[in-house]
This record gives sequence, C-alpha cells and structure tokens, in this order.
Amino acid sequence: MVAVGAALAAAEAAVLLLRPRERRLAPAPIDARSYFTAAEIERARAYQRPQLALAAGSAAVDLALIAALVARPPAALSRGRSRPVAAAAGAGAALSVALAAAGLPLAAVARRRSRAVGLSTQSWRGWAGDVGKTTAIGATFAGGVAAGAVALMRRRGAGWWLPASGAVTALGALLAGAAPIVLDPLFNRFDPLPAGPARDDVLELAGRAGVRVGEVFAVDASRRTTSANAYVAGLGPTKRVVLFDTLLEHFTREEVRLVVAHELAHVRHRDVMRGLAFSAIVAPSATAAAARLAAGLAPAGAPPGPATVPALALAAGLVVAPIGLVANQLSRRIEVRADLFSLRLTDAPEPFVSFERRIAVRNVADPAPPRWLTALLATHPPTVERIGLAVAFSAERPERPERPAARPTPAGS
Repeated sequence: MVAVGAALAAAEAAVLLLRPRERRLAPAPIDARSYFTAAEIERARAYQRPQLALAAGSAAVDLALIAALVARPPAALSRGRSRPVAAAAGAGAALSVALAAAGLPLAAVARRRSRAVGLSTQSWRGWAGDVGKTTAIGATFAGGVAAGAVALMRRRGAGWWLPASGAVTALGALLAGAAPIVLDPLFNRFDPLPAGPARDDVLELAGRAGVRVGEVFAVDASRRTTSANAYVAGLGPTKRVVLFDTLLEHFTREEVRLVVAHELAHVRHRDVMRGLAFSAIVAPSATAAAARLAAGLAPAGAPPGPATVPALALAAGLVVAPIGLVANQLSRRIEVRADLFSLRLTDAPEPFVSFERRIAVRNVADPAPPRWLTALLATHPPTVERIGLAVAFSAERPERPERPAARPTPAGS
C-alpha cells in the first residue's frame, strides 16, 4: 500500500503543479430552488441517483469478476507457455470481452431508464451495434496492453514498470491525437460547421480570444440522445471543437456563443496537453504501484504469461481508480476557469444562467448534488456553482451590476 500511497501523492502533486493560476472568482451562494422548480429537481434526482447506483454496481461486478479470476485462474490461462506474449494478448482480449458481457445487464437497465426520461433516442439494435464496436475496440486495446506488459516483464524483470510508464504516456498522446479521426467516426458523423451565424460566431470569438481553433464540427448526437454538449479534442492537426447538433438546434445564439467561448478557453490554455502532462507526471509512480501489486497477486513462481493478466488488470484498477478521483480536482478547476473565460469573453451572464438552467433540465442533471459526490466523482462544478459564478460576475461588472433573473423569460424556457 506504500506504493499506492506514493502514486496518490504524485497525483496530488500534479494537481498542485498543473492547476490554473489565474485569479478566481468565488461563486455567489445560491439556492437551487430559485432557478429550478421542485419538480425539476426531484425528476433529476430520481433519475441520477439510481443511475449512479447502477454504475457502482457495474464497477463492483468488474471487480468481483477479476478478483475471482485472480483467486482461481482458469486452466486455460496456464496454456500458451511456448508463446506467452501472444497468449497474454489473447487473455487480455478475452478478459475485456468477459467484463463487457458481465456488465451488459446493468448497462441495459441504465439505458432503459435513460429512454424512459427521454434522454436516449437510439434503437436497441443501434445500441447493440455500438456495444459491439466498443467491445471490439476494448478487446483490441486490452490485448495489446497485456501483450506489451508481459513482454516487458519477461525482458526487464522487476524493473519493467519504468519503460511501461513511458509507453503509457506515449499511448495516451497517440490516442488523444488519433481518436478524433480514427475512433470517433466509427460512432458518429462529423460535418464541418457550415457557413452561417454559428460559424461566424466561432471565428469572431476565436479571433478575440487569440486562438487558432483548428476545425469546428457539428456531430449528429441526436441519433442517440436528446442531451446537448460540446467538447475539444485532438492534438496538432487533429485539434477540433465539436458541437452537438442538439446544442445548435435547441439553444439560442447567445447560449451557443457561451459554449463556444468555454471550449475556446480549453484551446487557449492547452487543456488537452494539460491532461497529458498529468498522466506523464503520475505514470511512473502509478505503474510502479501496479507492478508491486501485480507481483503479489500473480500466481507464485509462474513466469509472466497469460496467467499474469488478471493480476495485472486488478492491480491497474486498484491504482487507477483512486488516481482518477484525485484527477477530478484538476478537471473541476479547469472547468471553472473555462466558465469564467467564457463570461469575460462574451460579457453575457444572463444567457449563461439561462443556458445552465436549460441544459441541466434537458440533460436531467441534478443541479445541486451532495458535496461529497461532487468532491469524489464530478469532473465539472455542479450547476448551482456555475450559476453562482455568473451571478458573482454580473455583480462585479460596474456598468451592469444587476443580478441575472432567477427565472428564465418565456422565450428562454
């Protein structure tokens, strides 16, 4: 456990090193009931809390399955000694498929609940097709990682974790750069944002922000969901801002401008690279901790091979999961900076409040989740804090000190 503690300490240090340094604006304290009806809050909580329980149950199923394989390795894992690296690849792929299959019942329940509240629009057949693609991709990556780890263990002995940490960092960078053009198109259609007001706004805001945005795409998210979102992805020539078609269709021009400005903040501050830097800082201690745990969990006396794969998977999960909780601190700080950047770039706190209210209702998101839940799992600040930031920003402006209206106008509801 000392090694795991060292990995967590490295993650905390990375958060301190990489956190935004700009002056922060404290959100004004607000009551969610001033912006959301009791029915809206109850609907969100009635949906989100069981979904969270289902996600926790799925994680528990994964953990139980891997732990069972570690405790009682199947006889098939003792085969392939003549070609241990290839056999490890097969074991990694098989384990990935088994985990996907074990989680399917809970995933289907979660999707049925999503359909019931109107979030999911995809047919069950389409969903099954996506599950098949995801499973195939996951098995490919798992097989490659398992083969690479076993090969390093056999060649470098106990010090295998050091080159493995470099490989983890390089793989993360490769995925960040390649995913937008290799993986994402397997699931959605991405079209360049056509000429018009939305594209004009992107170019105008990018010019004022002083950033080269790369390409801007609209993605056909509506084929799967009614929720709205936007994100930045890619590195170098694959860098892009992606806007959901649901965002472009159902939100006002002022609201979309705010979302674009938020995403431009991520481009300006190189937040994709910041995430990669976090991984690079944490990777050595994390892989060292996983190696230490795997050595204790693997079958005693057996050379590295397919039988080692379940121990590697369990060790990686026990290390990566708590590091992810630490990384959420950095993510929330980055998102707060992007929110403040968008407010300053657009000077539009009232549309910001309207957008946060409307997107929370549309995405059936709890506007004020418990603090412990935000501290542990949230990658973004809760809606009430984001609205509070706009309220504080509005009060700070000397030329327009009034507070944003607590209720949206009929046109913005």
